[in-house]
Amino acid sequence: MKLYYSPLACSLADHIALKEAGATFEYEAVDLKTKLTASGRDFTDISRKGYVPALILDSGEMITENIAILDYLASRYPHLSIPGELGRTRILEALTFISTELHRNFKPMWHAHGFQEKARASETLEDLFQFISDEFKGAYLFGDEPSVADFYLFVLLLWAARFEVPVTPTLQAMRTRMQTRPAVQAAMRDEGLDVEGAGRQGAENAAALTS
Repeated sequence: MKLYYSPLACSLADHIALKEAGATFEYEAVDLKTKLTASGRDFTDISRKGYVPALILDSGEMITENIAILDYLASRYPHLSIPGELGRTRILEALTFISTELHRNFKPMWHAHGFQEKARASETLEDLFQFISDEFKGAYLFGDEPSVADFYLFVLLLWAARFEVPVTPTLQAMRTRMQTRPAVQAAMRDEGLDVEGAGRQGAENAAALTS
């Protein structure tokens, strides 16, 4: 498998999931402004969508969209999902909320919008983070072990820290807990990020992703 990513973008969730799974995979960065990969290829020749993540399977098939890739990885590596008849449904439910509500509402934070618009976005995000915090069943969303939904949520918690969006003590503890996991640290090192998710290149690429 091969993952195309941009530092600090939502593709970090897929990178973490692959590390947590112990999967054998390659990875290559994409500059979302120039649409060039680290090896100099035009990324739009690989994925017409022109944005990350994109996961190339060993068969040559490609999966795009964060929810789809994380669902695929959870299906292939069951310890990244949750058990039970509704396990996959609950994972998809959480991934959809994180993507369509939390992720979407970060857009004003990454771009040159006015103070009032950013303030409104921060208030909206604070409410959304409160909602998902109330859903926690343990140390993570569904219990004492993380799922692919937690990996996605973690990335947005890094964004929250960057933009000083208030989050609950539960989410602060979860973010800290995730940062101590070897797979998380390894994925962030691969992307040239420090443990706090800082870095100019990462910020620029994440901003391009939300455009």
